[in-house]
This record gives sequence, C-alpha cells and structure tokens, in this order.
Amino acid sequence: MSLNSVNIMGNLTRDPELKYTPAGKSVCSLSIANNRVFTKNGEKVQEVSYFDVEVWGVVGENCAKYLTKGSGIIVEGRLKQDRWEKDGKTQSRVRISANNVHFLAKKRDDAGTGSQPISQGSDAGVAENMPPAESIAWDE
Repeated sequence: MSLNSVNIMGNLTRDPELKYTPAGKSVCSLSIANNRVFTKNGEKVQEVSYFDVEVWGVVGENCAKYLTKGSGIIVEGRLKQDRWEKDGKTQSRVRISANNVHFLAKKRDDAGTGSQPISQGSDAGVAENMPPAESIAWDE
C-alpha cells in the first residue's frame, strides 16, 4: 500500500503555460507560491515555498484560459518525481501532478469592486460560463 496525496493553496507566480504532447494531449504548467506565517521568538515570520504544478486535459486548458499571474488556486493532486541522466549523473525534480484545481475569488480593491469570482471544482461562486470540473485519466 502507498499514499501520495497533496492539497496546497497558493498564488501563481507567472502566467500558465499550455503545451501539447506529440500525441495531442494538453498539459498546463503552473508555478505557485505558498506562504506560511508563524511566530518565532515572539515575532511573526513568513516562509514562502514555490511549487511547480502540471495539469492535464480540460482542467489544464481551463487553467490556461482563466488564470493569470497572481491568481489564487487550491491544487489537489499527487507528487511526481522525474529522473534523468545529465553528464553521467542522475538528476531529479519533484512537482505536483494535479487531479483538480479550484480557482479562488480575486481580491477586491479598496473601492469594494472586483472581478467575477471563478471557481473550478467548487459550488461557491461558480461563474455561469465556467465549465464544471472534470476527472482526468492520468495515463501519461
């Protein structure tokens, strides 16, 4: 038995990048920043971690269509390790392979105005023109 599950909330550090495999499958690359605030020796400390995320199929296409740098998201997925050889040495990296992405409402400005919240995979604040979340078979 094994368990590999990740849930993380953060903001995009760059615009999504949509690509297609030679077989025609779509994959969207995201990079998110996750902030952790804690108290150390009576002072608030902020720790920022950065994560690469890959999102396949229709969900990835929706990410590319509706998200931009700074957008808030919640990612549900699993960790995936890639390994390769370079100059005779084994290299590796770990990224998140998303099963689902929830789009968070944009922050409102001081005047109380803001854009329509968009959500993927949640009932709260779903935009009327937003397609529903879909499950994707992860047979890469």
